Amino acid sequence: MQLKEYQLHDQVEMKKPHACQTNAWEIVRMGMDIKIKCLNCGQIVMMPRREFNRKLKRVTKQNT
Repeated sequence: MQLKEYQLHDQVEMKKPHACQTNAWEIVRMGMDIKIKCLNCGQIVMMPRREFNRKLKRVTKQNT
């Protein structure tokens, strides 16, 4: 499996949509855990990096 490149404040798309029916997230914290924020409703979800890598579909917009 190929690891995807992502950084803090990148916008990402996950494999499954959020309850508010959007699939756009922003990475707001990185470490052993990744914290992502829904760009539609603003809810924040925190998950282990390993789980994040498994659920990540693609990086839609990179913060340069």
